[in-house]
Amino acid sequence: MKTKTFKALSVFPLTLTLFEAVGIGVILPSMSTLAAAPVSEGPASTKPTIVLVHGAFAESSSWNGVATRLIAHGYPVVAAANPLRGLRSDSDFVSTVFQSIHGPIIAVGHSYAGMLITDAAAGNAQVKALVYVAAFAPDPGESAAA
Repeated sequence: MKTKTFKALSVFPLTLTLFEAVGIGVILPSMSTLAAAPVSEGPASTKPTIVLVHGAFAESSSWNGVATRLIAHGYPVVAAANPLRGLRSDSDFVSTVFQSIHGPIIAVGHSYAGMLITDAAAGNAQVKALVYVAAFAPDPGESAAA
């Protein structure tokens, strides 16, 4: 596992944890004007489904640029619309999204969603990797309040 920092197309740096063992390379985000986050459909993929979860003060279309690039590389993608109602209910929502997917999952969380993907992935053998994008990546037993 490697951690690298990339300069995004905006003024904010982006930190990605790259999981090269599962075939994820460099993903450069962009500002996008797409109206909705794309979700891939069609024949079953041998690649894991990438679940993108936005943080607070964002929404699922904020992943459009990333989703478009992942889909172009053959990854099934779900950009979950995080309801932003509280840690427990949001984690439960993300867990439900994970449960609706057949096959391996790589969960990507931005900001606040780092806590959500960590909590929602607990005990789910389909979740093969967690990717934290400028996100809180808790150690076992750690919480956002601690």
